[in-house]
Amino acid sequence: MTDTKQLFIEADQTQLFQNWDGLSREDQQTLLSNLEQISSKRAPAKLLEDCQNAIKFSQANSSNDAVVDVQPLPHTSYESLIGNGDKEDEYHQVGLEAIGKGEVAVILMAGGQGTRLGSSQPKGCYDIGLPSKKSLFQIQAEKLIRLQEMVKVNKVEIPWYIMTSGPTRAATEAYFQEHDYFGLSKRQITFFNQGTLPAFDLTGEHFLMKDPVSLSQSPDGNGGLYRAIKENGLIEDFDKRGVKHVYMYCVDNVLSKMADPVFIGFAIKHGFELATKAVRKRDAHESVGLIATKNSKPCVIEYSEISNELAEAEDEEGLLKLRAGNIVNHYYLVDLLKRDLGQWCETMPYHIAKKKIPAYDSATGKYTKPTEPNGIKLEQFIFDVFETVPLDKFGCLEVDRSKEFSPLKNGPGSNNDNPETSRLAYLRLGTSWLKDAGAIVKDGVLVEVSNKLSYGGENLSQFKGQVFDKNGTTLEK
Repeated sequence: MTDTKQLFIEADQTQLFQNWDGLSREDQQTLLSNLEQISSKRAPAKLLEDCQNAIKFSQANSSNDAVVDVQPLPHTSYESLIGNGDKEDEYHQVGLEAIGKGEVAVILMAGGQGTRLGSSQPKGCYDIGLPSKKSLFQIQAEKLIRLQEMVKVNKVEIPWYIMTSGPTRAATEAYFQEHDYFGLSKRQITFFNQGTLPAFDLTGEHFLMKDPVSLSQSPDGNGGLYRAIKENGLIEDFDKRGVKHVYMYCVDNVLSKMADPVFIGFAIKHGFELATKAVRKRDAHESVGLIATKNSKPCVIEYSEISNELAEAEDEEGLLKLRAGNIVNHYYLVDLLKRDLGQWCETMPYHIAKKKIPAYDSATGKYTKPTEPNGIKLEQFIFDVFETVPLDKFGCLEVDRSKEFSPLKNGPGSNNDNPETSRLAYLRLGTSWLKDAGAIVKDGVLVEVSNKLSYGGENLSQFKGQVFDKNGTTLEK
């Protein structure tokens, strides 16, 4: 513990110990223990260096001096499912075969709390207001159950790795236990934690304290997934289970197609090591990251980084040249993770976010609740590894937004991406499946179709000719 204190003092962090003599012996030990947990993963000097590098990286990115050639992905890397039913069927069969062999796993990023939604629970526990009152977690679990049933050759349990965070881990596990894992086997679900990083003052030269015995910390961004995979031994578990392909998605997308056979098949068929899904931009100026190439390397570029002229440019078909909106839904070949994961963890850049961070001043013993940004949080972006993948090993599949993407970002009554829009998207999709199966659905009526009954519109022929004329109906298996 004395060594831990010395490490931070040598890193010029004496402000952490200005009230040392005023702490009880127990609190001194708690402070050192908390600092040791941080320094055991990365030395304080290295963390401070990372912050300084992130500040420089941010300044360089905000400069217009660099010459950047942004182009859409080449046709060899980009394909659309819209109006391409034959290809969709072909990929579905390839993906379903891989699932049947036990080669596919799912990673869920579920570290967020439902604070913006007015909930203190993990976001995955949130009820978007369906007639069934199912939570996001239950909806997603039932998609896995149905998909497992669709594999005829073997009894398959698709491994589901759920990334939580410090504040959500216990509540998430308890929620799954209370609901008996929603009908899945306990052994196919693995919980693991996202990492955290200390917060810094605006100079990036000093750590901020949360209270007399701990530093202020925050999640390390969605790019922290890679370090979490490494530190929690997921690669070894993939090997033990025979997993070769990983489907990754975010908890807040109610329409995400768990372990999507079409997406998996697309990647396998083309030999892609990393692939991503995209939805077509609503318009030229929609505020969404774009999957493209930057200086001939795959990337996600922010809408604010391109000119109006480039944003509005059209191709020969009259579509936007840059139209592939990022929805953070990825495929990874496990062999790629084995080969490059360690390098990604060491070389991925950090990005800075200037925030209002409640802090404790050990010199005065006072707490501050700032009204202006007073500190820096570091985070990594999951797509920053895209440029490390050769273009011929990188794929992007454009999917129909109405079938696959309706994010839950904002609270009830907000302008968009809220519980109301998520619920409507889910009900509209299920209702469209019923109509396609020959059911008669009266105008204005929406029916909830359980994903235990149908994964993607199949298995609904028994409702042909049946009339649905009331809202609030739920079709369960």
